[in-house]
Amino acid sequence: MKEDDAVAAFAALAHPHRLSVFRILVKVAPEALPAGKIAAMIGAPPSTLSTHLAQLQRSGLIRSTRERQRILYSFDDAGTRQLVAFLVDDCCGGQPEICGYGRVAADAADAVGP
Repeated sequence: MKEDDAVAAFAALAHPHRLSVFRILVKVAPEALPAGKIAAMIGAPPSTLSTHLAQLQRSGLIRSTRERQRILYSFDDAGTRQLVAFLVDDCCGGQPEICGYGRVAADAADAVGP
């Protein structure tokens, strides 16, 4: 993950509603939820929520799929693993496996590919 991408992901999480959305989608994974249900769960107006969902999706932390007339949102595990790997990449002198983060970094690298 590039530094600019990590900054965008952290910026996306730096709002109470977006952080709540992300945490909800992590909890219900692998299930996906419609925007209306997410809005009700966090107490945000649907019109405002669409902006928050778009920012989380652009940052690679959530994804959307269309099911007939509605759009469902879910946790993007590959994007999140990349962000976590970015955080721990330099852990323990560049050997994150010493700190127990080696699998996270390896999983993220696998998700990105060569």
